[in-house]
Amino acid sequence: MQRRIAAFRHAFRGGWTLLTSQPHAKVHAVATVVVIVAGYVFRVSTFDWALLVLAISLVWLAEAVNTAIEFLADEVTLERRERIKHSKDVAAFAVLAAALGSATIGILVFSPYLVGLL
Repeated sequence: MQRRIAAFRHAFRGGWTLLTSQPHAKVHAVATVVVIVAGYVFRVSTFDWALLVLAISLVWLAEAVNTAIEFLADEVTLERRERIKHSKDVAAFAVLAAALGSATIGILVFSPYLVGLL
């Protein structure tokens, strides 16, 4: 049981490291709060909540993996290496793709609710 508790501690420490070391993670945190508040305000359906949670989780997952790759790559060497640059670029693209996909989900979910206000 102690090992499982320790594993959660490590995971939460990783989340804290992500939030405190990555400027984009702070943007994701604000976006997460905005989406959750909007979901409650508009009383979105259970299915819409599922889509929003999936979108939020996807962005956080991509950002965490990107950050882990950057930390590891920088630990290996700080000198410019083409393959390390490629791996960082691909990881950054994963975050971009997740963010664009999540924004699209957000537009699709919230559009009917916003149109209803007009």
